[in-house]
Amino acid sequence: MKTFKEKLLVMLGQDSKKPASYSPEAEQIHKLKRLNKADFEAMKQHTREHQLVQNKWRNRRWAVLIAVNLLFVVSFWLDIQMLEGALTASRFVGFHLIDLNSALQVMLAHKHIIVNLLIGTATVFFLWVLLGGRTFCSWVCPYHLIAEWFEALHLKLVEKKLVTDHEFHRGARTVFWVLFSLLAIVTGYTVFETLSPTGILSRALIYGPSLALGWVFLLLMFEVFYSRRAWCRYVCPIGLTYGMVGTISPVRIVYRLDKCFHEGDCRKVCLVPHVLDVVIKGRAEEAVMAIGPDCTRCGLCVDTCPSGALTYGVKGLDKLL
Repeated sequence: MKTFKEKLLVMLGQDSKKPASYSPEAEQIHKLKRLNKADFEAMKQHTREHQLVQNKWRNRRWAVLIAVNLLFVVSFWLDIQMLEGALTASRFVGFHLIDLNSALQVMLAHKHIIVNLLIGTATVFFLWVLLGGRTFCSWVCPYHLIAEWFEALHLKLVEKKLVTDHEFHRGARTVFWVLFSLLAIVTGYTVFETLSPTGILSRALIYGPSLALGWVFLLLMFEVFYSRRAWCRYVCPIGLTYGMVGTISPVRIVYRLDKCFHEGDCRKVCLVPHVLDVVIKGRAEEAVMAIGPDCTRCGLCVDTCPSGALTYGVKGLDKLL
């Protein structure tokens, strides 16, 4: 079983490794798959032929994401003071909330802990500990939704061989996280907040468009024509900050080795496919494993998996759900 340190290093950019040993139950399942290869391939083919194409979790996620962002818009335009501000910092019925990465940037820029931010930050921290860390990225962040739509265009262009996808080292995101933190300390200014498409889009939805949307458009064009989902995969420090929170979250995607035929469809749709290295044949150390903390809990793999090997789970409650 991977240690906490190993999971953290993978999230920071280290490549995952094939396990040196397996649990007895996992070893038995791996052995059966090797011994009964013909039966295994027949079952795999049968499953694929009877696969139900569904977008249940994707549709739920889109609905939640749109509803959350519209709540900001409606509260502002109708002046009902239910949810004031934007995603980076807001007040819900008078109670202060602040995005974890934004709070970190502000305190680094001011070079001291701002007591007024602590309550709002602590509330958001516990919320995303409960809901799953990077769940913020896929279920709340407006840029994630737009980038997901533009990703479909990128994949069509790749399929027609009009563009080629270029990958970068995942460790680049850690470098950017450190870089933006240092910039905040040195300049006394929250540089990342100026460039963050999350904040730009959130403010544009609420207060109206600005020239900053041009930067968001350039990012999307870069992702369409050069590198698939580049901002979220290789740059955005928000994802890394919430990934840290996700290391202790009870909400996770759960993988069951005995149900998996190792087709790899789940890794093709995943925003962070390295978290699904466990589905590669011979990689699972346990018969039942939680997907790593960098997982956005978007549910695309759950919708895509033809055999039900990937499902949502809550630590300690899996048997009751």
